Amino acid sequence: MGRPLRIAIDGPAASGKSTLAQRLAAHLGYAYIDTGVMYRAVTWAALQRGIPVTDENALTRLAETLDLDILPPTVADGRPYTVLVESVDITWALRSPEVDAAVSQVSTYPGVRRALTQRQRQLGLRGRVVMVGRDIGTVVLPEADLKLYLDADLETRAWRRYRELQERGETVSFEEVLETMRQRDALDRGREVAPLRPAPDAIVLDTTAMDIEEVFQRVLALIEARCQETPHVAG
Repeated sequence: MGRPLRIAIDGPAASGKSTLAQRLAAHLGYAYIDTGVMYRAVTWAALQRGIPVTDENALTRLAETLDLDILPPTVADGRPYTVLVESVDITWALRSPEVDAAVSQVSTYPGVRRALTQRQRQLGLRGRVVMVGRDIGTVVLPEADLKLYLDADLETRAWRRYRELQERGETVSFEEVLETMRQRDALDRGREVAPLRPAPDAIVLDTTAMDIEEVFQRVLALIEARCQETPHVAG
């Protein structure tokens, strides 16, 4: 079958999908696109401008018109990309607890999703891409050659995010992170438009007891197995 040219990775927050996507993209020489960054950028801009996260019309207009750019890393500080809004570098601000708490609400709105999905599809259809998000295999790139869905139990994911925030110097309790993640899961899985769920043909990996190296090697084995498959030719 050959190497998959479009790889879609979905899953809830802190399931390991972004870390896996970065490693896969680097290994394969593909572009890495984290679609969640776009929703975070719109959320950050809304908070900065005082737009209530309950104002669907204003948020849709913002998503349609926001001057948003995602570039390869411009600073050697561990970032996987650089995100600019109105030419301002907001890369690390996107991971703040305030954005964490609001992004799922913003992403429930059909107008916001429509505006950003169109941008995402244009990027994904170019091929040689690893795209990560919550609705890539189901909505954004249903024609992806390989679809993965990563998951882990809630407490494990909360601990991962808590440690990440601590390492960046954020002052937040584990209980706050856990509750934010619980609420976010409910919003992501319960929204009417593009709810978080595995695509029917996705391979589901539970990463609760796995480190990133184990997940990475498991996926590399899946890709290798697909490369060795011989298409059936009807005789």
